[in-house]
Amino acid sequence: MICFVNVCIFWTSAFVVSAIELNQCKVQDRFELNELSKKGDIILGGLFLLNFKTIRPELSFTSKPDQWKCEGFQVSAFQWIQAMIFAIEEINKNQNLLPNITLGYQLYDNCVNLPIALRAAIALLAGMDEAVDDFSCNGPSPVIAVVGDPLSSHSIAAMRIMGLFHLPMVSYLASCSCLSNRQEFPSFFRTTPSDAFQVKAMIEIVKHYGWVWIGAIASDDDYGQNAIKALIKEVSAFGCIAFIEMVPTVFKKEKILQIVNTVKQSTAKVIVVFSPQVEFNTLVKEIVKQNITGRQWIASEAWSTSASIAIKENFHCFGGTIGIAIRRGTIPGLEHFLLQLHPDFNSDKRIIIQFWETLFACKFSENSSQVNSTSRICTGLEDIGSIKTAYTDVSELRSVYNVYKAVYAIAHALHNLMSCENGNGPFENKTCASIKHVQPWQVLHYLKEVNFSNHLGERVTFNENGDAMAIYDIVNWQPSNDGKIQIKTVGLFDETVKEANQVSLAEEEIFWNFESRKPPESVCSKSCQPGTRKASRKGEPVCCFDCVPCADGEVSSELDSIECIKCLNDYWSNHGRNQCVSKELEFLSYEDAMGITLTAMTILGTCLSVAVLAVFIHYRSTPVVKANNSELSFLLLISLTLCFLCSLTFIGQPTHTTCMLRHVMFGISFVLCISCILVKTVVVIMAFRATLPGNNMMKWFGVSQQRGTVFFFTFVQSLICIIWLVTSPPTPAKNTKYFNSKIILECDVGSVIGFSFLLGYIGFLACSCFLLAFFARHLPDNFNEAKFITFSMLIFCAVWITFIPAYISSPGKHTVAVEVFAILASSFGVLFAIFAPKCYIIIFRPERNTKRALMGKQNAE
Repeated sequence: MICFVNVCIFWTSAFVVSAIELNQCKVQDRFELNELSKKGDIILGGLFLLNFKTIRPELSFTSKPDQWKCEGFQVSAFQWIQAMIFAIEEINKNQNLLPNITLGYQLYDNCVNLPIALRAAIALLAGMDEAVDDFSCNGPSPVIAVVGDPLSSHSIAAMRIMGLFHLPMVSYLASCSCLSNRQEFPSFFRTTPSDAFQVKAMIEIVKHYGWVWIGAIASDDDYGQNAIKALIKEVSAFGCIAFIEMVPTVFKKEKILQIVNTVKQSTAKVIVVFSPQVEFNTLVKEIVKQNITGRQWIASEAWSTSASIAIKENFHCFGGTIGIAIRRGTIPGLEHFLLQLHPDFNSDKRIIIQFWETLFACKFSENSSQVNSTSRICTGLEDIGSIKTAYTDVSELRSVYNVYKAVYAIAHALHNLMSCENGNGPFENKTCASIKHVQPWQVLHYLKEVNFSNHLGERVTFNENGDAMAIYDIVNWQPSNDGKIQIKTVGLFDETVKEANQVSLAEEEIFWNFESRKPPESVCSKSCQPGTRKASRKGEPVCCFDCVPCADGEVSSELDSIECIKCLNDYWSNHGRNQCVSKELEFLSYEDAMGITLTAMTILGTCLSVAVLAVFIHYRSTPVVKANNSELSFLLLISLTLCFLCSLTFIGQPTHTTCMLRHVMFGISFVLCISCILVKTVVVIMAFRATLPGNNMMKWFGVSQQRGTVFFFTFVQSLICIIWLVTSPPTPAKNTKYFNSKIILECDVGSVIGFSFLLGYIGFLACSCFLLAFFARHLPDNFNEAKFITFSMLIFCAVWITFIPAYISSPGKHTVAVEVFAILASSFGVLFAIFAPKCYIIIFRPERNTKRALMGKQNAE
């Protein structure tokens, strides 16, 4: 702020004039600036950076402050001034461009200091004449256009003043995107692309290598701040910025250490830097001092080709740097022109003296105040060509080429102005401007319409914002054979082509300063593989996340999926959670162990029933078979065979047929079985009662009545089954209630009421049979079948009572297995309890299979 106030005060005091008797105005003071000038018909101004250090005067506010002093002359930067002079001399010799017009120049050094840059801008705007006697304002402007300033912050400050007077400025290096604002900077042009394109080019490189976690460092000025804003906007579309640090324009040791510490601790391996080489160089030295390696630096055009940073000592930390550079060009004849320079002691050529003394490390005797006993005296005859320096190196003409194009752009604008025909002019009443009395605002009009191709065939023009076409070289810092750093062009960014082809890289030519010699990986969190999803970490950027496995039944098939997709009802996630696969179909199959076991038991039971039936048929005339109505025994064995066989309908994949058949067969066969047992029980009781004197009950429950009773009970169950099947039959169903990863194929009973009636009816008959047999258990043993019936019904009821909780608690195919087991267990119980004793007598104790043996015990009693 103090500097700015000082500028304002000094500017005001410098141009306060006092009237004298000769009707003239004299300036009270002059700025002492490093300058280089030459007279001409039309003067072009220039602002360059030559000295990189300044000595600030003390501000006591009690006396006039001293002038600012500049130190640290940079030999390489003098090439920029020489390029402008060379272009002007070349134009003056060209009879086809501005014929009969001689261009002159007024060039100043800004010393990389804003107050000095403003002084130089004001000097170009107002001139430095001792006296002013033209008050008509009809004379020529001191300069009609300015080439420079190279720094964005300086250009912004200068254009705040020059823009008021419509004085065009064509910068060769100021790239801040803010300067594209035509409302604020209506007379600003540039031959270097805007940072908006530079950021885009750098982002395209970052995206090309998949770097999503990057650090950002920028100079704490308009250039850096605007670049960071654009960077944040671009990066937010695909990645995150790990940290943002601003390099102070005024050296602060603690701030530099803090930035270096941030770089050291950050997990970001890729760091983008927007900073002029002067400010960034202080940070580079500290990074090299602390030996921070393993970082991939992405350089803005402000330092990507810096000879002061790209040195051997910095290579272990900054080797492999990828940068955006201004398009390289060639200027025929420039090298020869540079070598022709000789010292000139005119006051307006003091810059040349500084250059000569710096280049040859000597002092001219004319500068007696600076010569001491250790100083080498300059003769002025030293050979520039004998020393290999950045000044004579024309292999990397980037900023210099932009200076060259800026001068030619102004020259072509003047030539178009000069070629105007009265009556077809662009100004009021279609008039043209006079080349002898040209004004800056007239040149501004023609600069907007400049469009020409230079000697390289490159088109030079400006868009509506005064920006040049965005074409950048992509450079890479590589080791050279002589141990130095070679800044090699490895690609191109061209904003004028299709977006997909804007960046082209020669991958095989890029040097990576890592042990693997491959591009580094810079991510906060590694990509989530298919089968997982990203889960943001609280309080951290979106690039920092955890990879959470997809839940069962959900999948993700892409990298970095934000969410898992739920599989359709008939599908489930595979083991890797990256694909939906058909759910496993589960049912009681003939192929699995349980199905085979139950099938074997079914066949065994069926065979045993058939075998017993065969035995009974063979011995049908024996007393044991005839004792309890052999016809009922045969029917009971047939029903048991059906009970065993019905369990087969429960095994295998359910279909509409098997679902209906299994319950119908189960219901009818079991009712038939229990009906036979019930009738046999009644027959046993009646047969015993019939032996009592005067009892004639058997005639009321003969064979016909027994058959009718069995038929009636079976008919009732058949009727229940028919009604059930007609109203709401059992159907195949897919059950996913118990297992998410499996589909249980089962039979839905349809009508729960119908199924309940079916089971209830069987239970009713079984209980009735059990009670009757229980009451008849005290009948004589030889004549009594009731004990075996009681035991069989006890087994039957126990099995089915146990079946209910087991059925409810068994999931999947085990439910069906429990039901089949209950059928088989109850069937085996009835078969063995009723028929095993009889078969034992028939086969193993035939002597007891006689009427006498059956009646003997009864008579004894």
